[in-house]
Amino acid sequence: MKVVPAQPAALRLEGVSMSFPDGTRAVHELSFEVHRGEFVTIIGPSGCGKSTVLRLASGLLHGATGNVVVAEDNLGYVFQDPTLLGWRTVQRNVELFAELRRMPRAERVRRGTEALNLVGLAGVAHRYPRQLSAGMRMRVSLARSLALRPQLFLFDEPFGALDEITRERLNEEVLGLFESERFAALFVTHSIYEAVYLSSRVLVMSARPGPLVATFEVPFEYPRPGSLRFDARFTALAGQLSEALREAHA
Repeated sequence: MKVVPAQPAALRLEGVSMSFPDGTRAVHELSFEVHRGEFVTIIGPSGCGKSTVLRLASGLLHGATGNVVVAEDNLGYVFQDPTLLGWRTVQRNVELFAELRRMPRAERVRRGTEALNLVGLAGVAHRYPRQLSAGMRMRVSLARSLALRPQLFLFDEPFGALDEITRERLNEEVLGLFESERFAALFVTHSIYEAVYLSSRVLVMSARPGPLVATFEVPFEYPRPGSLRFDARFTALAGQLSEALREAHA
């Protein structure tokens, strides 16, 4: 799959700045776009405003200056924690967002089943979150948003608490979903290697208040095999990102 940006942008930020009531300046003059079929990742120092950007894009946070334009009214949001409801089965957890949107029961069951198939969890639909591994719980969280068939997907460092092998496997699963669904993706991570492996473009934010200080186009076409992580070009690009990130910390 070759990524070709489409018009209009699924998400556009124009000169966005955000300050909190205590005077903390979270982001400053932030401008970028995310198009359908693009996987854009933000990296930057802790506290630079990466998660703030996602909350602004999702409408969970208000009060910014500038413009946040979301062309898609159907978006998915995957948080750092799976945030599953322990008293609901996997199937019922996956149906939750569709239920909150008052989707007819038969339709939400059908979509929930399809989403579980996409993430490879059809066999555990009737289990409860406590019966699943950490990686499986995160896949349930992915399926819950997939059931809405989002055109814009927001990921707030969803794999940061997982071991490296599980993280790599879920990276590959997310890429598989991206290749098949062609949504617009905005992903936040602290992992440079994760950013390079997943993305068509990587944005580097500086320390607070985080303006963008660098943009890197990722030249590797999709689909991307796991072995790409050992490619010399991959390592070289990761090194460039690492240097940019060190400068952003300064």
